[in-house]
Amino acid sequence: MKNIQVIDGAVNCVYDIFSATEDEFDLVFAHGTDIAFIDEVYAKGDAQRLDAAFNNIWKRRIEKSSAQGIHGILFYELEDKKVYYPTRRDEEAVNPDGSRLR
Repeated sequence: MKNIQVIDGAVNCVYDIFSATEDEFDLVFAHGTDIAFIDEVYAKGDAQRLDAAFNNIWKRRIEKSSAQGIHGILFYELEDKKVYYPTRRDEEAVNPDGSRLR
């Protein structure tokens, strides 16, 4: 199982973490990435399979204090964050001018 943290554009977002099977994780995150944006996920994937996967994932919320790492971050309604993750890998995050964030 892999853990996905969800970051939503809503003011009351609580940054929940959910557990996903390897297959579910692979539906959401392109090979070698750990950052995803929900609009891109649905643009590249089969909506029915994704809906089924998310139905299962949403049933597996993990308390943050119990999480054994975060394997991926899924953004909702935060398209402005895309510029910071051009490779869709968290460790490769950059500023809009291309300089590294870390």
